[in-house]
Amino acid sequence: MKAIIIDDEQDSRETLQSYVAKYCEEVSIVAECSNIIEAEKALSIYQPDFVFLDIEMPYGNAFDLLEKLDKINFEIIFVTAFNQYAVQAFNLSAAHYLQKPVDIDELIEAVEKVKKRLANTNNINHSKILMDNLSALNTQHQKVVLPLIDGFMVVKLQEIVYCEAQDNFTCFYLTDGQKPLICRKLKFYENALSQHGFCRVHRSFMINLEYVKRYIKGKGGTVIMENGQEIQVANARKQAFLERMQ
Repeated sequence: MKAIIIDDEQDSRETLQSYVAKYCEEVSIVAECSNIIEAEKALSIYQPDFVFLDIEMPYGNAFDLLEKLDKINFEIIFVTAFNQYAVQAFNLSAAHYLQKPVDIDELIEAVEKVKKRLANTNNINHSKILMDNLSALNTQHQKVVLPLIDGFMVVKLQEIVYCEAQDNFTCFYLTDGQKPLICRKLKFYENALSQHGFCRVHRSFMINLEYVKRYIKGKGGTVIMENGQEIQVANARKQAFLERMQ
């Protein structure tokens, strides 16, 4: 696989080049760039399979570069020192990213994921979804990439009414009536969505607070969602839920 490193810090480029050469033998670094001007030229010349792309650089950031391109026909592993909320956007988008300083095991894992995506002809543009999400941080206009057994599904957060844990899977209940079963535990989505209007109210349920129609008092109480579904609130989670609703 041909790859390009785009990073304004020479030490970071050299370190990453060394790690790739030692631990990712199937990857050939064909060019290194220190800014988006050099990067735009290199992408045109070398047509890489994927790039290691630093977020902040001189003459514009990574997203300025991507917006300049007519087509993103390569995979991207973002290299970032972004804060927690931006990392949530990466997770929602199912985009590959490495946090500085780069961890070798995480590098190997990211490259393996890129290899699998390159072999998948039914790929989706995770980078475009990520750009949309970063421009809408902390709003329900963001999108989430949901891994299915046979591919991916992309939905807006505002299309999710609630989620239900089903062993090692999570069932998403959507506004259009679909109920996709997702190959991840509810805990993952609790961490990813808690800052975006979602609240875990029970061991088995996480709800979108936008769709709460009524709350009935009780030991923990019961939430009635706009689609008519009644969901029990665990006593241990009642106070946190009420505070979020306020």
